[in-house]
Formats: sequence, structure tokens, C-alpha cells
Amino acid sequence: MKATNIHTRIDELITNYLSGGLGTEELTELEDWLKASPENQKYFRQIREVWFSTIGANEETRYDKEAAFQRFLSKTQVAAEKKVIKKHPLHKYMYAAAAIALLCLISFASYWSGSEQVKKQFAEMVIEAPLGSKTKLYLPDGTLVWLNAGSKITYSQGFGVAERKLQLAGEGYFEVTKNEQIPFEIKTKELELRVLGTKFNFRNYPEDEEISVSLLEGKVRLTNYLKNNDLCYLEPDQKAILNKKDGQLKVSMAEVRYAAEWTNDFLFFDEELLPDIIKELERSYNVKIYIKDESLKTFRFYGNFLRKEQTIQEILDMLASTGKLEYKVNGKEIQLYTK
Repeated sequence: MKATNIHTRIDELITNYLSGGLGTEELTELEDWLKASPENQKYFRQIREVWFSTIGANEETRYDKEAAFQRFLSKTQVAAEKKVIKKHPLHKYMYAAAAIALLCLISFASYWSGSEQVKKQFAEMVIEAPLGSKTKLYLPDGTLVWLNAGSKITYSQGFGVAERKLQLAGEGYFEVTKNEQIPFEIKTKELELRVLGTKFNFRNYPEDEEISVSLLEGKVRLTNYLKNNDLCYLEPDQKAILNKKDGQLKVSMAEVRYAAEWTNDFLFFDEELLPDIIKELERSYNVKIYIKDESLKTFRFYGNFLRKEQTIQEILDMLASTGKLEYKVNGKEIQLYTK
């Protein structure tokens, strides 16, 4: 095989890998190429850096394969003018790889220094929504995901090929692409959710005492790892709450349409305890709030706020207008007192 054809093939494998669309056989082919030499590993890192720099940090549209590749190609041409890669010139190929709308940090554990590390690099992709913002993306199978502030998902690079499993820390809204052959699963150490195709909201921040699942459409199966793998099924307009401490799983009818309102920048509090409201405000506005009087922790509030239009101070003013509390602001730190 000519050198040009070899590098065209490698470029195709790399971009398919970066966009999450690499099959099992192709993944093995790319792994073997990476193991062959340090130069191959260096070349891969260069292409990876260029690829991700072409994806806008605030892009919120379903990926356009041709447009994504053209951005990638344009970027590599500019890079080539500044720094000539003698042994590995990029060549345009006929297949345009799909681009994922990555709006957050893509984590890679380390660079390649052996077979096990190579496998680890391909094992996981991590997508995060930083504090003070939310993230919209599409998984390789076409599933729509919204991540709330301070949330992250982790899934294998082969997601959608043989399985559709991911881990979620934080809160996410999912519109799952239907696939009867490959169920969609979310796993935590306490709970497993399994569906074929549906719309639901899943909330599991590490600091929260509860996990909540609100089902808008379809049907989901929950496995309670804290109670002998007990099974529970949710129907639309039902909400499940799992207590992380005692393992109790409760299901009730609920106004689930509000569960995903955060995707439209609404903060909806329905008679919630002040400590829970504080956690949400901290994540949404990237601030730190301290309760200085213990008695405030038992207070409950109701409110509906629009994050785009209302500042943290405006929300605090509304809470203070109830006559239950007052606050002091020092930069990004806020203290709450009994009034």
C-alpha cells in the first residue's frame, strides 16, 4: 500500500475515533498503529488537538458531518502553514467523520506509554458541564443529552456499537434514541436505569442524599442496588426517589414536566428545603452560600426563576422578601442569616 493511502486510512480512523464513530475492528486497527511507534502516538495527539479546536464551545446543533470535517480540514491546513509535518502530511479523504458537539472538557488519563495505557485512552470519554452553565450534546447513537451545571457523564468510546452504558454524576435530561437491540443504561453505585427509547430526567449529584428519576415519555426499569437488586418500573408522569442512606425507593405521580425545565434556564423550587435550594444556586451561579443560622435549614420555599434574566442577588432578594432570612454578599461568597 502506498504511503499516501496509508496515511489517508489513518486520518480516517483517527477522525472517526474522535467523533465517536469507530467500530470494533477499526478500533483494533488504530490501536495496533499507535503501538507501532512513538511517532504515531505524537501524530495522533497533534490531530486530536486540531480536531477539538474546530468544535465551538457553545455549539448546540445536531452534528453536520460534512461541515465538521471541513472545519477540521481548514484548521489542519492553517496549522500546516505554521508547522510542517514532514513525515505525516494530511490528505483529504472521501469520508467525512461525524462531529460531536462537545461543550466541555474531554478527559484523557495520560499519553500512550504501553499497551494498557493505549486501551485506557480508548476506554472512556468524559463530558462535563462547568459550574454556572449547562451543556447540550448528542451521544454517538443520536441520543440528546442536556447536562446541568456541575454535572458529567462518562461512557466508552464504543458507545452505541455493542452497548449503550454510561455513568452520570449530577443531573441530566435524556431523549433516548430507540434501539430494541441495544438498551440504554445509566449506572451509579446505588441504582441502574435501563430503557429502549424514552424521555426522562435523572438527578444524582454526589452531595445529594437522594437520586431522583422523572419520566416524561416511554418506560424505564430501575434496579435498586441498595435493596437486593429490587426492580421497579416507571410509567409516564411518575417520579422515583431513592434514599442513598437507607435504600428506600419511592414512586409517586408528579408534575414531571417541571423536572426538565432547567434545560430552558428555569430554576423551579416546589416547597424545597433551603439547603437543597442553596446547592442548586451554587451550581447555577458558581457561588458559595453559607447558612449561618441552623434554624434556616428547615425552611421551605416555592419559586420559579429564569437564570438568563435574573441574577443571584435578585433571587436572594425574593427569598429575603418572605421575611424569613437576610443575606450578606462578599464577592462570590454569600452568608444567610435569620431575619
